[in-house]
Amino acid sequence: MNFTNIEEIANYLVADGKGFLAADESTPTIGKRFDAINTESTENSRRDYRELLFRASGMNENISGVILFDETLRQSAADGTFLKEVISKTGALPGIKVDKGVSPINDSEEVLTGGLDGLEKRCSEYEDLGAKFTKWRAVMKISNDMPSQECIDANMQALANYARIVQDHNMVPIVEPEVLMDGEHSAESCYDATSKCLNSLFSNLSANEVNIKGTILKPNMILAGQDSPAQLSHSEVADLTMKCLLENVPPELPGIAFLSGGQSDIDATANLDALNKKGGNPWKLTFSYGRALQQAALKAWLGSNENTLAAQEAFSHRAEMNKLAALGKWTRDLER
Repeated sequence: MNFTNIEEIANYLVADGKGFLAADESTPTIGKRFDAINTESTENSRRDYRELLFRASGMNENISGVILFDETLRQSAADGTFLKEVISKTGALPGIKVDKGVSPINDSEEVLTGGLDGLEKRCSEYEDLGAKFTKWRAVMKISNDMPSQECIDANMQALANYARIVQDHNMVPIVEPEVLMDGEHSAESCYDATSKCLNSLFSNLSANEVNIKGTILKPNMILAGQDSPAQLSHSEVADLTMKCLLENVPPELPGIAFLSGGQSDIDATANLDALNKKGGNPWKLTFSYGRALQQAALKAWLGSNENTLAAQEAFSHRAEMNKLAALGKWTRDLER
């Protein structure tokens, strides 16, 4: 696939009915996922698991891009083929997570994502390795007086600085300002925090002269905290999320790929479907899911290559369901 500029890449990534597989778990994070299925996390076991996803039939026609961890971008499949080539053969583009995780702000509970040091050099290398897009995640917590405007602005400035560096290396930046579901907060609190984050984000992106037409947003949906007794219906999630986006996101952005953020597989699909059924938006609305695409496959695999086919079928089903949701054509009776 040949692209002449980042706008073409961005539009390819948000093609109708296609979304992202987030397979960029750090080594400690995937280690926890493997612990849950009593599987040792080694370089080979991580490769085997990710390779089975990339070779699943559900990659075709459903997945436009795969977000990778550094190890995976450099890794070869069992037959010696680079995993990034396995991905490319499905029609999906390889991408790379480039942030370096979070650290506390002024010894508080709030955090700032780091990784700008050395990012220019890393992006140059990732461009040479064939990555077409990148991802950087900022994390906002809701509790009492959090997130503070200081935390929001510091993280959104970092996202804007990251995005400019990435675009200078001919890759599309995915900007991910995640307001966490953790806690008992209301959907209204999530709406307020998300609005502030998006407002600050696009102000900083504009100030940094980031090309919005060559950028993809990966936000949370507007949800009540997971421990709140006042949960929203799928229709209410769609209404509040769309209102928030229309008020804060410029229309020239090509696409929005939602994170699943702790939602169940079905809820993540149903909420995306409700958003697309609602319509009235200037952007493509799709998915960039990790656990909501992988959890069923992981449980089917259980660390055994004998279960590869079952794991691939589980992943392919979820990929197809989310494709339908991205088109506004999903119904619950399609689920197994």
